[in-house]
Amino acid sequence: MFDTLPGFREFPPDACAQRNHLFRVFRTVARAFDFQEYDVPLLEPLDLYLEKSGEEIASQLFHFEDKGGRKVALRPELTPTLARMIAARANSLPKPVKWFNVGEHFRYERPQKGRGRSFYQFNADLIGEPGIDADAELIALLASIFETFGLSQQDVVIRLSDRVTWVLLLDQLNISMDARPATLDAIDKSGRRKPEQTTEALEAANPGRGKELFEEINQIKELGDLESITQRLEACGEAGVLRAKEWKDLAGRLAAHGCEGMTKVDLSIVRGLAYYTGFVYEAFEATGEGRALAGGGRYDHLIKKLSGNCDLPAAGFAIGDMTLSDCLAKKNLLPRYVIAPDLYLIFGEPEREIALRLSARLRKAGHGTSYALKPQGFSKQFKEAGKSGARYALILGEEEVNQGRVKVKDMRSSTEEECMIKELVQRLEEWDTEGGISQDS
Repeated sequence: MFDTLPGFREFPPDACAQRNHLFRVFRTVARAFDFQEYDVPLLEPLDLYLEKSGEEIASQLFHFEDKGGRKVALRPELTPTLARMIAARANSLPKPVKWFNVGEHFRYERPQKGRGRSFYQFNADLIGEPGIDADAELIALLASIFETFGLSQQDVVIRLSDRVTWVLLLDQLNISMDARPATLDAIDKSGRRKPEQTTEALEAANPGRGKELFEEINQIKELGDLESITQRLEACGEAGVLRAKEWKDLAGRLAAHGCEGMTKVDLSIVRGLAYYTGFVYEAFEATGEGRALAGGGRYDHLIKKLSGNCDLPAAGFAIGDMTLSDCLAKKNLLPRYVIAPDLYLIFGEPEREIALRLSARLRKAGHGTSYALKPQGFSKQFKEAGKSGARYALILGEEEVNQGRVKVKDMRSSTEEECMIKELVQRLEEWDTEGGISQDS
């Protein structure tokens, strides 16, 4: 007996229906924002990810040497592939580029709640627009996805921060450019670590200043509103004044989009990936429980880094299916789909070929149709029709066939009506419009 590999999931029909519900919402909302869907290979050159994230990322990947001697990896994320695609088409693509993808990803990590080795993500990216309107559009898209699932600002909060603000404030604290990446990494992990661990990390990055910086950084993290951030930034000179204005402009755009209630200023969000260059954000349950539901931000120089010749501003975010599904299930917002045919054909064995011809017509007309694959009596077929969940049972006995007619039973109301076989498709459309077969039929 073989078991599913650790960290991988199976999707029987009921679970698959719920997963596909997520995908439908992703696609519907993204298209409403005029994002276009694209797709990419599951397998990529290993160097694509090493170039972006460094050699240490290899331990987190499913990677191997293929039969052609190439070092390859199952994709752990989409951004590097997207950067390559955009760079190859940069001259021909109308700007801005608004693309989205729904696809499977793989990471060789310890499986735990909300994180598997195989997972699905919705990715949305907006490329070619440097202004804050692009950031606002993406945050509005994220908020709209949550709202479409039935999540409100009482359920979810999008915590908004800014790498530019952090760089300006770290400069004000006299943190060198060389120490900046490790310092930002310590800040990013501070919410998940004990204070002494954060102090140690800051000390390692800035020898002799660990305790001092821990206190200073905590004060910055407590700047929880636009006014206090603006005041702190305006003390950073001309660059700070400019960034303060961009904060205010972004807040105005989010209010215009109608999603300011779901967003909250939170400078404790830094995002661990070094390629982020501007506003960043993560979405969590409002209670603070669980892992991040989504995360993203601006990454203006990554395309050039990965392509070598194409410098385009870019921003984007991703939503993972596992944490989102857990959140929706907890709030009873995952619908239970009835997986059933529309129609169930009941017939005598001499009428089987006529029934099969009718089922072919019905299926071509868009009606899910089922029937017994082996000979069964009418009583057993009626029981199977009931178990199937079909809306209508179609009865084709010898008498009905001789008259070119079919008897239709509404399985919800138990009402019946006969019609000519050639008129059945039209009659089904009428009954669907009317909500079923009338009791007066």
